[in-house]
Amino acid sequence: MTPEILTILSDAVTVIATLGAAVFFTAGTVGLLRFPDLGSRLHALAKADSLGLGFVGLAVMVQVDSVGATAKVALVWLLALATAATAANLLASEEAA
Repeated sequence: MTPEILTILSDAVTVIATLGAAVFFTAGTVGLLRFPDLGSRLHALAKADSLGLGFVGLAVMVQVDSVGATAKVALVWLLALATAATAANLLASEEAA
């Protein structure tokens, strides 16, 4: 493939991933506003926002040109997954007590 086609493909993947992130961030926000209790709200935010962040990470990973930067973005996403799940669990257990 020519470099121009690869650039067009990477830009297309970036746009699609960014749109996917916007959809999941919007779904998380709607869940925050619409669900009745704290547990449901936290579930919507933790799941949707983690997946939205994954799509943002994918968009960034496609655009960077080094393996090190790609690994750093993946590590940030994994750490965000762990902290979102932990924080939601802690907040939900405090609400139940």
